[in-house]
This record gives sequence, structure tokens and C-alpha cells, in this order.
Amino acid sequence: MGSVADIIRSHHTEIIRRWTEEANRTASARGLGGPEFRNIMPTYLTSLADMHETPGTGISDQQKYVESHVSARLRQGFHVAEVVEEFALLGRCITRMWSSAPLDQQPDVQDVERLFTELHAASTAVTDLFSRHLLEDEQTEKRYLRLLQQVASEALVSDGATLRDRLKEVLELILEAMGAQSVALLLYEPASQTLVTAASAGAADEEFEHYAATLDPVSFPGTVAAGGEETSTLPDARTTTLTVSSALRNSGIHSVLGVRLPPHHALMGVLYVGISDIREFTSREKTRLQSLGQHLSIHLDNAKLYADLKEKIEDLKAERHLRERFVSVLAHDLRGPLAAAKMSAQMLMRFPEKLDERRDLALRIDRNIERTDQMVRDLLDANRIRAGERLPLRIDECDLGGIAGEVVEELNTLHADRFVLKTADRVRGFWSAEELRRALWNLGGNAFKYGAADQPITFTVSRADAGARVSVHNTGPVIPRVEQENIFRPFTRTRSAQEGPARGWGLGLTLVWGCAQAHGGRVVVTSEATTGTTFTLELPWDARPLQSSAR
Repeated sequence: MGSVADIIRSHHTEIIRRWTEEANRTASARGLGGPEFRNIMPTYLTSLADMHETPGTGISDQQKYVESHVSARLRQGFHVAEVVEEFALLGRCITRMWSSAPLDQQPDVQDVERLFTELHAASTAVTDLFSRHLLEDEQTEKRYLRLLQQVASEALVSDGATLRDRLKEVLELILEAMGAQSVALLLYEPASQTLVTAASAGAADEEFEHYAATLDPVSFPGTVAAGGEETSTLPDARTTTLTVSSALRNSGIHSVLGVRLPPHHALMGVLYVGISDIREFTSREKTRLQSLGQHLSIHLDNAKLYADLKEKIEDLKAERHLRERFVSVLAHDLRGPLAAAKMSAQMLMRFPEKLDERRDLALRIDRNIERTDQMVRDLLDANRIRAGERLPLRIDECDLGGIAGEVVEELNTLHADRFVLKTADRVRGFWSAEELRRALWNLGGNAFKYGAADQPITFTVSRADAGARVSVHNTGPVIPRVEQENIFRPFTRTRSAQEGPARGWGLGLTLVWGCAQAHGGRVVVTSEATTGTTFTLELPWDARPLQSSAR
């Protein structure tokens, strides 16, 4: 009478060969090679023979082999049913070794029953181990989600850190949670697909981040973005036909798993991780990345809302400051000319018989009312510009050189011939002479107030291919580059202007900018210690089409 132990020992190689063939067909095998797929099954089969030969011995070793086999299968992405089927298949392969043998060479019923009892115990152990793993995995995922919320919340209130730094900290946590070697995140505007930021962490992070910065349909991020909220996989970055940089192909990162973050508000994103192995990702890994991506999306939305709220608060503070400045201007600067006009009018009413003799009072009234009207007009136009409206223009054909000449003549009358005009012949176009006169007056006045007192101020009118140019140049203190960005905003004055003796509202350059914009042109400033400061107003030859479209 044969025994199970003898049959296993004598047919060990054949049993493993058959088991490998059938198990490969039963399961997907996850792209594993022969030795890797067999794992420790040959050793476990030997332990079965030892147990049958000496019942009660090697039980702890056998349990250890089952646990090792299950642990490997978990890493390789097998389902519990597939692993249970592997042990059942092993039993069938063993029984086939004696199925065609003579009856006297087959094991007895008790020996066979003990074999299947042991295999059933192994299957039960597989189920228990999978259940324990799922419970531990669930607790681990909860822990990482809790940590993700904590890190995101701390980053949310940290004013010092940039979005990129905050994301890198969160990505490092995701890297640990996924057990991956690289992780990258791409955030973009969903409507325009404009890149907002890209961040990465782990090995080959620079190559990964560069790869994350494109949504080209032939790239892996592009396939993830187009695939909805389901995960997408890249089996091997080294051999894929998708667009991958040579640096990433040779970085040691092979398999990549990605998921598109679900859109909630203004941002969408692609989150993906890379590993050095070439294998399929488990369903648990895919689910975890989806869960982490969903929670990350919520925190990103919170961060976006928080940033928008802070920006709104800053806008409201700026709005309040502008209102206070507006009231201050009305209460202080307008009171002077109005008071002078009122006093002159009262004197005329008190002595009406001397009206012909006191024409100077009437002129003073007219001059102060005109001054007040100009102030009100400047305030209203600055408010239009700030609201995003174009200044209304009355456009006629005019000579830019002639307008500049009138302004220079008036400024020289006030400031003792400090201004010089250089102009080309016949620089004519369709513009608003009134707006250009005000803009050039403001540029000239600023140059006089803030430029060097012993140097001339030069107006230059010239022709260009696309239109005309008029520039105002002065020497003196340099306007810092950081202040040049905001110099055209309403009620904005440079630091040197605020600290100097010259008074002003900070509206002159705003009106210059509004004049350029209303004409379809632009105003630019250059300020260097060696060359001085130049404001240049660039105009198209004909501003009428822009006014027609605005209407």
C-alpha cells in the first residue's frame, strides 16, 4: 500500500510542474516569472510529505509556509479566491499521481483524508490571513487619511509656505501610504487646461515632475485625465509606446499607477505613483490611491477657497482704503478751490457796483471752478478705470507733435523753460486730443516733481511701424522695478514720492494708463540709474475701431 508521503516525494517535480501550468491558467499570474510564481509552494509540498510520514511534526513550519505564500500573493495582487484555488489545485495534482496506479499502490482512505484535511486547513488559514490583512489595511488607510487631513490643515493656515512646498509635504505622505518610490501631482484649470502647478516627491522626482507637466493625449498623464476617475496603469515606463522622456525611462521607475482627481470647484488634477518593480497594481492599491486622491481633492478645494477668501478680504481692505482716500480727497483738496470761489463770489455780491473793477475776482472764480471740475473728472475717470471700463473718447484727426508742443509750452510757462520737445514731422492719427493732452500733462508734471531739479525734461514724438510714440524722459531717482508693477494703480505712489515734499493723489499715472488703454495702445516705463526714467505712450494710428467695438 502506497502512502501520500512517498507519492509526493517520488513525483515532487511533476506535481509542481502541473500545478504551475494550471495555476497560471487559472489566475492572471500578474506577469510573474516561473520561479517567482511558484514562490514557496515546492517547500510547502515537501512539508506535506514530512507531516504524513511523521504525523504531528512540522505543523509550525507548514503554517509559516502558508503565511509566506499568502504574504507574497498579497503583494502581487492576488484575490483570496485565487489563493484558495491554488491549494485546492495542489490537492488535485497530488491525487492524479496515484489515480491510474494499481489499487495496492494507492494510499488508504485515512491517509487521503488527512491530506485534504491539511489542505482545507491551509485554505482556512488563507481566508483568515486575508481577512486580517484587509482589517489592518483598512486601519492603515484610515491612519493615512487622518494624517493627510492633519498635514493639509496645517499647510492651509501656513502663510509662509508656497503651494508647491505644501503639496510636496502631502505627496511625501502619499508616497509612504502607497509604498511607492515616486509620486507626482499635476493641477490645471479644467476649462483651459492651463497648468497651475506640478509637484513631485521620491526617487527621480525631477523627471517625474517634468513628465507631470503635460496633458498631451499620447502621454500617460493625458490618458489618466481622459480616463475619468478610474485608475490607469503604465506597465513599464521603460518600454511603453506612450510619450516618455529618456530621463524617466532610465530613472529606475517602471510601473506607474495614476488617477484623475475628481473636480469639485476650480481645479482638476492628475495624481500618480511609480514603483521600481514591473508588475500589476493590486485592486487594494488602486482603491487606496483613489481614496487618497479624493481626500486630496477636497483639501485642495479647501485651500483654493481659503486663498480666494484671503484675496477677497485683501480686496475689501484695499476697497476700504480707497474709499477713505476718496473721502479725504473730497474733504481736503476740493475744499480749497471751492472756498476760494465762494469767497470771491461773496465779495462780488457785497459790492455789485464795482463788478467792472473786480474782474480779477470773476477770473479767480472761474479758475477755481475749472480746477474743481478737473479734480472731479480725474476722480470719476480713475474710478472708471479701476472698475475695468474704458474711458470714453471724442476722437478726431489730430497732430501728436502739436499736442505735445502745447503741453510743453504751458509747462514751460509754469516752470521756467525746463521742458524740451523733439518731434518728427506729421505724426498724425485719429485720437482724442483732450485725453492725450491730460496724459502728457500728467507725465510732464510727474517728471518735474520727482526728477532732478537741474536737468531738462524731454518730450519725444516719433513714428513707429504700428503707430506713434510719445515719451517723457527725466533724470533723477530711479523707480524700483518692484514698484513699477503697481505704479499705474489708482492712489498708488512710489515710496520716494511718499517720502518727498511733492503732494499728489496718485491718480496721474492711472489716467495715463487709462488713456493708452482707451486708444488701444499701452504705456511702458523704464527706469535705470545710468539712463534715467522714461514713460512711453504707444498709440495705434487709428483708435476709432476700438471705440466702436466698446460701444
